[in-house]
Amino acid sequence: MSVSWCAIDFGTSNSAVAVADPAVAGGSRLVTLEAGQPTMPTAVFYFAEHPPLAPGAEPPRALGRAAIAAYVDGYDGRLMRSMKSLLGSSLFEQSTDVGGGHALRYGDVVTGYLRQLKHAAEQASGSSIERAVIGRPVFFVDGDATRDATAQAALEACARAAGLREIAFQFEPIAAAFDHERGCTREELVLVADIGGGTSDFSIVRVGPKQSTRLERADDILGNHGVHVAGTDFDRRLELEAVLPALGYRAFGPQGGGRAAREVPSAVYHDLATWHLINTVYAPLRVAELQRMAGWYADPAQHRRLMRVLRERLGHELAARTEAAKIEVAQLHRGDAGVTDDLAEVRIALDAVEAGLSVRLGERQAMAALDADLERIVDAARQTLRDAALPATRIDTLYFTGGSTGLAPLVARLAAAFPAARVVRGDRLASVARGLGLHAARRFGAAGQAR
Repeated sequence: MSVSWCAIDFGTSNSAVAVADPAVAGGSRLVTLEAGQPTMPTAVFYFAEHPPLAPGAEPPRALGRAAIAAYVDGYDGRLMRSMKSLLGSSLFEQSTDVGGGHALRYGDVVTGYLRQLKHAAEQASGSSIERAVIGRPVFFVDGDATRDATAQAALEACARAAGLREIAFQFEPIAAAFDHERGCTREELVLVADIGGGTSDFSIVRVGPKQSTRLERADDILGNHGVHVAGTDFDRRLELEAVLPALGYRAFGPQGGGRAAREVPSAVYHDLATWHLINTVYAPLRVAELQRMAGWYADPAQHRRLMRVLRERLGHELAARTEAAKIEVAQLHRGDAGVTDDLAEVRIALDAVEAGLSVRLGERQAMAALDADLERIVDAARQTLRDAALPATRIDTLYFTGGSTGLAPLVARLAAAFPAARVVRGDRLASVARGLGLHAARRFGAAGQAR
């Protein structure tokens, strides 16, 4: 009987897969998913232009970097990202327009993406795979245990629909702790900060050479906590702060009739800044309603720009430009100490909206916009210690993983909250997948050999 299995890190922004490999220390290795890389953007692009489809057939699609490239190259279709953020929401069971007159359930989109990850694992291992460990955040949904359970059940249903039969879940920050443990020479308490695109998760785990030989590690997990605030929230804040005011966000209408000017409704701007809601603003009835609101704007140019974004479906381009600006702003930081040039700023070109239009995002402005989110994340880390009834001085190591730990001010704030801990940076995009692979090898390896 085959001992093949895989471990899947299905992330909000990026995904990775590990497979069994007895020749490698730890019994697993990462799979090359795309362009020679072990990670792949969690993105799907459905092409609107294609030959007629057979009944029930899905439109042609591209995944990962190819999906983003198709969008950037201007192909007609629908780009979908941040699908993981829909788990546990009512939207997950709904259908969405993917272009060309076709609609798909969000759950089917996730299933298709997981099926591709499973296929990549099978290609790498050379055998069929029906068993998997899948990573999950500490909380899919903050403060709602019922919706959180619904989210895990939905992800499991998608994984089964993709062809997996035996499925186990592991918290993503705990998986990262297992990856860190490989290099430990002594016992230590590590606080894992796993901050990705959708969630910021923390776990306190006892790790060391002796602990690494045990399959059951419940006694070594001293605390878990998380908050649904992370990279995509940073992008939304910055788009609202820097980009969408040019389209009328927080703008006021004309004064008249003895009444003070009123602020224009903001719902459309919040939806434009949220990846999985962008497509909802293109609904014909909503576009027509917003068109009739021209008189609500004191500056006609703002309304004109908004309507161009809606009619030409430029929402995802604005979001992508904001994300790129966030990364560029993060690079303005001079190390974890947070020393910056107060005048440093980046320019965001918006020529697709209006010729010659651009906005600027300064480092100080960006950090002010993100201040509340960063503080919530630090508070979540502190809550993890409170839940474990431990003082901050007991933490030996602060271990960072997840794409959003590339934001230096965030790392600096967390490090300042635990000054006695040494700071260790893991592989931001692959630590969780490696740790899930280690856990899968321990869980399935011996059992599989016996079958």
